[in-house]
Amino acid sequence: MFESLLKDFEGELYFRNTTTDEAIRTVYATDASVYQEKPIAVALPKSVQDIRQLIQFANTHELTLIPRAAGTSLAGQVVGKGLVVDISKNFINILEVNREEKWVRVQPGVIRDDLNAYLKPYGLMFGPETSTSSRAMIGGMIGNNSCGLHSIIWGATRDNLLEVKALLSDGSEALFGAINAVELTKKSQLKSKEGEIYRELIALIDNQGNQEAIRNGFPKKTITRRNTGYALDVIEEMWQHKEDKPFNLSSLIAGSEGTLCFVTEAKLKLIDLPPAEVGMVAVHTVSLHEAMLANLIALKHKCSASELVDDFIMEFTKTNIEQSKNRFFIEGGPKAILMVEFFAETEADLRAKAENLIAELKANELGYAYPILLQEDAKKAWEVRKGGLGLLRNLPGDTQPVNLIEDCAVDVEDLPAYIAELEVLLKSHQVQYSMYAHAGAGELHVEPMINLKTSEGRKLFRTILAETAALVKKYGGSLSGEHGDGRLRGEFIPFMMGEKNYNLFRQVKQIFDAKGIFNKGKIVDTPPMNEFLRYEADKSIPAQKTVFDFSKQESFLRLAEKCSGSGDCRKTEVTGGTMCPSYMATRSERDTTRARANILRQYLTDTAETKEVGFNETKEILDLCLSCKACKSECPSSVDIAKMKGEFLQQYYDEHGIPFRSKLIGTFTKQMRLASLLPWGYNFIFKTDFTRRMANRVVGFHPDRTMPLLHSQTLRKWYKNAKEVKEFTSTKKVYLFCDEFTDFNDVAVGQKLILLLQKLGYQVLIPNHVESGRTYLSKGMIREAQKIAVQNINALKDLVKEDIPIIGIEPSAILTLKDEYLELVPENLRESAQQIAQHTFIFEEWFAREIDRGNIKKERFSTEKRLIKLHGHCHQKALASLTPSKKSLSLPANYEVHLIPSGCCGMAGSFGYEAEHYEVSMKIGELVLFPTVRKQPEEVIIAAPGTSCRHQIKDGTGRIAKHPAEILFEALK
Repeated sequence: MFESLLKDFEGELYFRNTTTDEAIRTVYATDASVYQEKPIAVALPKSVQDIRQLIQFANTHELTLIPRAAGTSLAGQVVGKGLVVDISKNFINILEVNREEKWVRVQPGVIRDDLNAYLKPYGLMFGPETSTSSRAMIGGMIGNNSCGLHSIIWGATRDNLLEVKALLSDGSEALFGAINAVELTKKSQLKSKEGEIYRELIALIDNQGNQEAIRNGFPKKTITRRNTGYALDVIEEMWQHKEDKPFNLSSLIAGSEGTLCFVTEAKLKLIDLPPAEVGMVAVHTVSLHEAMLANLIALKHKCSASELVDDFIMEFTKTNIEQSKNRFFIEGGPKAILMVEFFAETEADLRAKAENLIAELKANELGYAYPILLQEDAKKAWEVRKGGLGLLRNLPGDTQPVNLIEDCAVDVEDLPAYIAELEVLLKSHQVQYSMYAHAGAGELHVEPMINLKTSEGRKLFRTILAETAALVKKYGGSLSGEHGDGRLRGEFIPFMMGEKNYNLFRQVKQIFDAKGIFNKGKIVDTPPMNEFLRYEADKSIPAQKTVFDFSKQESFLRLAEKCSGSGDCRKTEVTGGTMCPSYMATRSERDTTRARANILRQYLTDTAETKEVGFNETKEILDLCLSCKACKSECPSSVDIAKMKGEFLQQYYDEHGIPFRSKLIGTFTKQMRLASLLPWGYNFIFKTDFTRRMANRVVGFHPDRTMPLLHSQTLRKWYKNAKEVKEFTSTKKVYLFCDEFTDFNDVAVGQKLILLLQKLGYQVLIPNHVESGRTYLSKGMIREAQKIAVQNINALKDLVKEDIPIIGIEPSAILTLKDEYLELVPENLRESAQQIAQHTFIFEEWFAREIDRGNIKKERFSTEKRLIKLHGHCHQKALASLTPSKKSLSLPANYEVHLIPSGCCGMAGSFGYEAEHYEVSMKIGELVLFPTVRKQPEEVIIAAPGTSCRHQIKDGTGRIAKHPAEILFEALK
């Protein structure tokens, strides 16, 4: 039936029974909740007319449209058996800013943090700030009435929403904004769907019995986070004050979870940027109750935020690569930390506010440590708090934290008593739990640990929600504070609000959307809350044999399951980071780390009958993964897609054979060794445009891509014969890992590094090792890489040690010794592999260490003034750090180094060469790297440690980038 849509539909539509379409529908079967249900189709509309067509189509065929933005909903709002309409790719424009009146008009796919980056030059910002603000979109924030950590001063989305433009269930357009009593009367007289909505809503809220039900049944008005059901309490209050205050139906649309209309534009209220000085007091407490009492004191001090992090989350920061850098402020072993933030015009005022709070806390004997964190240090601490949901997914086993009672809000004065009772409730069921987030707003995200893979666990899942609902009702609280009802809590609305109010909600849905065109089964008439969960109950999944060792992650499947769906991988070039390069270029959900983890999870739980289909669908979704490894460090759950992709491809090859081009890339070293016998012949082919383009086409590379050329001799051969090397000895020695790229293509870099170190008094030794195996790893030929790993560990285990470490020029090659080798070699070589890894360094890491030890001094280098723009290699960013590169290049007295905030360059080994990936590769480069390089004057040095990065910069900009070793060699006096 969907074929009829294709004629005039401008966007993308996936509904067919093809591998691609089925794979994409599978990707959209989940969000950040515990639910999973495959949609019947997925649409990515390009225009408002596309959405209107979808509404008309849904009316004709009795379908429901499921609006989706970033897909980070925790209550299953964007999961269902309908037609998912994803606006996150095309509805991303900021339409108008009015600085004087402080408002902005945006499309619903605009990301909150990207919006604020755009508004910063105006001195303005949009206030509501969810922990997912780096990917949360305005449409989703309206749908959930998102609040965030500053809601106690900046309010919820509803408080900052001036108007929405929306398509109604008949396809007509309406503008819901602030109107006076006269305009309200005119609106209700319109002979249109919009007029009908106003008339029937007025009739509903003008009824005295309904007003009484609303006033008696809704949560306490002192609770700022009241999101259960539809916001009829807000509308009823507006109605009572319609003569002297504006009436605004956009307040009803906020929190309606896309069930009433389809928002196409929003006008948002803006606020001035906060004062320049920002800091926090990290109040360390010995119990949650103590933290709750400290929270009440913090609020008296007019803080801008008061947020909790418990010990459960803090424990996981120790093993997360990114968050381990952010936990520097934690002293001892606190049960909880209350992060209390202040704004001030000066640092002195800020410190005074902090000290006043600390003094009162001490007077009340609350807390044992109170570090004051300013500016960047405060930002790092907030990252620990924001990473909560993802970090909790690092819990081993099938018993995992679940989104269930994480959104309950009570009056902040009731919070200590409510939490105390809730702890008793949870302990009675013998479940572990974590509590974190919005203490200042009376809402802690409580995550009980439940095994949803068992029938018993599912029963407990429901029981805990039912008992917590009764407890929340006792305190006059709201079952949903900011995450929404969705299909998780919708079933409990009649109990929480009373049958009368629930029937009013059903009437509201009927008024707006009688046929269930918009997100049917959310808020009202929801299916039972424990149906359509991600996992089948009591299903046994046999252990999978793998080449990589997954024991640290428990299994291949468990690593895939660690993805919480929180969407940290939906980063943009504006917010920065590296994960995920292809998503940054395409803005397609299918290209996120989350999509890849979900498709792998579903493939690994497929039955034998569906395995072949799963193979092909999974391969389709993994295709644009560049194996940059950023997910290993930037994903709060450390979901290492590069490792899983490699393992999956090996299994795929076992079943289907290895494609010719993959073999060609994997055996790069063998080919280069052969070609190096006649380097002039190889170089003639690939230096000549016509022959290069022909050769590229033959092997499946893009004809426009240039190829790395061969040096006249290999590095090993030069090293063996060079007089200046043979005659040099020193007591200071270092091993050089002569990787396959440096040995054949980047020989000049290797030569300069060796000569540089000799001039600085170090003897460079090249041990008898083989290639790194990176080319095999990049194409999923894991068994071949394993053989190489075994050879190299055996070759190096008796050589590499504390006083003679091994260093490498190419990050992707040398880091195999610190990363993949540890999970490839057999058990009898693990200890040796670990020993070698401890003494393995990227060249700049070792160089920076020698600077710190006083062994290398700036006096040996030029005093000429130079500016260097440094682009870091992805693997270096993920597994090591760019700080040593910057430090090393800054050693010459007047060398100034700026990091290019470029994420991935887009080449990623062979990825950028492959014909079908070339366009995406260049798009990635164009996000930040290429424009930055093009802006630089000729005298500025472009530095890039990675051979692929240097080649990508050359192809994309025409500039020659240098390895740090070359720059330092040339800087020698």
